[in-house]
Amino acid sequence: MLRFAIAAILALTSPALAQMPGELARAEIDAGWRDGKTHVAGLTIRLAPGWKTYWRAPGDAGIPPTFNWSGSRNVADVSVQFPVPQVFDQNGMQSLGYDETVTFPLRIAVRDSNAPVRLQGEIDIGVCEEICVPLRLKVLASLPVDGNQGAALAALLNDRPETGGRLSCEIAPISDGLRLSAEVAVPRMGQGMVAVIETSNPEVWVSQPSIRRQGDMVRAEVEMVAPSARPFALARSDIRMTVIAGGRAVEMIGCN
Repeated sequence: MLRFAIAAILALTSPALAQMPGELARAEIDAGWRDGKTHVAGLTIRLAPGWKTYWRAPGDAGIPPTFNWSGSRNVADVSVQFPVPQVFDQNGMQSLGYDETVTFPLRIAVRDSNAPVRLQGEIDIGVCEEICVPLRLKVLASLPVDGNQGAALAALLNDRPETGGRLSCEIAPISDGLRLSAEVAVPRMGQGMVAVIETSNPEVWVSQPSIRRQGDMVRAEVEMVAPSARPFALARSDIRMTVIAGGRAVEMIGCN
């Protein structure tokens, strides 16, 4: 809650914030359709002109979105699908995310396939223009059993990373963590190639990769630092690398 308190203080004291539009972002739910014990819906976030929000791994600057669906009913689990992000470069810092409007498809595991879903959520996001502001958006929607499959939401289900091959990884200790080098075959997809490496532990800081391509092989190297600032155990099966270029993304999970 501290970051939200800080944002409120800034809103009172910073002259720059006086120029912010009245509504930086709003969230809407597309009720979607039911397919057995899975309900497919869409969470759309609409941003004020000139503002952007972030992908699950935001890069050098930004706040990753988090989702809390604990107030929902007839819901066993909600899986949020992240569309392929854009790459932003501002003041020498690289970030990944979305501008104007983004829709996150939701795959909702329902407990009773014959009953409606009450979807209640809190979404914490960061939005940035010249400054960055943390926001909490709230949504509440009833998802009926007999919803219709909309073409736009159905098309968005395909806006996700393609599956690539298995990574070949080298891991070595450094004074405050680990150095990881990952190599994999990735076809050329366009200009401006970016790679992102993630672990399953959000508390582990991962540096922006240095990337080298040789033919179809892409090699990325990062440093990882855990809260302990010491070498730590890393499960190879949890390592995820995403290569983004030309509006496409290829994702690899797990290291040899």
